[in-house]
Amino acid sequence: MPISPAARPAVPARPGPRARPAAAPRSVLRSRPDRAPAPPATPLLAVSGGQLVAAPRSAPMSGDRRRARPSANPYLRLLATPGARAFTAGNLIARLPMGMLSVSAVIMIAGSRGSYALAGAVTATGLAATALVAPFTARLVDRLGQARVAVPATALAVLGSLALMLCVHHDAPAWTLFAAYAATATTPNTGGMSRARWAHLHRGDPAALHTANSFEQAADELCFMLGPVLAATLCGALFPEAGTLVGAVLLMTGVLIFAAQRATEPPVTPRTKTVASPLRTPGMPALLAVFLATGAVFGALEVVSIAHAGGAILALQAAGSCAAGLLYGSLRPARNARLRLLLCLAAMTALMSLPLLAAAASAALPVLALCLLLAGAATAPTMVTGMTLVQRATRPEQLNEGMTLAVTALLGGVAAGAAAGGWLVEHAGTAPGYTAPMAAAALALVIAAAGGGYGRGRRT
Repeated sequence: MPISPAARPAVPARPGPRARPAAAPRSVLRSRPDRAPAPPATPLLAVSGGQLVAAPRSAPMSGDRRRARPSANPYLRLLATPGARAFTAGNLIARLPMGMLSVSAVIMIAGSRGSYALAGAVTATGLAATALVAPFTARLVDRLGQARVAVPATALAVLGSLALMLCVHHDAPAWTLFAAYAATATTPNTGGMSRARWAHLHRGDPAALHTANSFEQAADELCFMLGPVLAATLCGALFPEAGTLVGAVLLMTGVLIFAAQRATEPPVTPRTKTVASPLRTPGMPALLAVFLATGAVFGALEVVSIAHAGGAILALQAAGSCAAGLLYGSLRPARNARLRLLLCLAAMTALMSLPLLAAAASAALPVLALCLLLAGAATAPTMVTGMTLVQRATRPEQLNEGMTLAVTALLGGVAAGAAAGGWLVEHAGTAPGYTAPMAAAALALVIAAAGGGYGRGRRT
């Protein structure tokens, strides 16, 4: 009797050669009582308007990711830029010798030859050579790249420092000291190269560039505050050549670390035609004149303060400038950078009168120290704003050259201010000598007010 299909027992079908047993859901296999199942990587499928569409799943944020928040500190945000900490570390190591090598040379030469006049003449020759060579070195950096130029230029400068050390140690003729120290003029402007990297990494972000320029200026002040102390300690505790030797090693090491960070190096812009010098940029001559007068403030203040109270008191002026620079960088800057520069120069002119009043009243040393601390509070904001205007007025492919021209003008002003301050101290005394930095600050303010075109320069 035939069996109806409905009455037949259910026989499980044999799987074909390609059939696989159904797997348990992954959430069941991997579920734990203490851990929520991870959502599948496949998107959710839905039917909309007669079409099959995919809606991607978003995984819940883990606790670590939920806690990650941007820092409210602008400097922490700045150093969180990929690669920034690495090139900043190398740059700081390379910049510390800026405050060491000249002081070490003076101590070394004066101690060996017994002549501060010879020591001052040798360092002045090196400063003049730097003013001539530095813009050409910066132009090569812009055209060929930072790493390709900075490393050999630093190696040549280090050889000059070592040659100076050997000439002093072996009592070589005086002319060899001038030749050896002049060779150090190829030292690249590491501060300018660092600022160029920040300008490349944060182009189009004025707030970040303001913080970066403030950080760089504070780093300059810190290096000039610690460098002379370290140089004097090494030369006194070890041997007269120790400051020059350590400074040369630090300079080469820092530049090698800095140049190795190729990911943050600004790309070289090929030039299809001859580009005019930044000196011909509208407003740049007036800016450089402001830097020249500002440098005279620093040079005169340094010489007069050393003659009046000793060199250690200068650390307070640098400390005030460093603190003011960091505070200035944490604030939101006004959009009108030219007006900011005028206000900073007016504040610097007013604050430079404080050491003059203290010295004229024969105030105690702590009072003069406090006046120098306050006087330094306007220098870093002035330099930060000035460098911001230089960056805006310079073509991107000439940024290193433009900033090096500003530093060269600053160094020239330092030399002129030191000479003027020394002449006043020699012929009128230390108290009237403090009129030199105040007069130089007032001159910078007048030049900035007269040069009205630079505030509308090229923006980077």
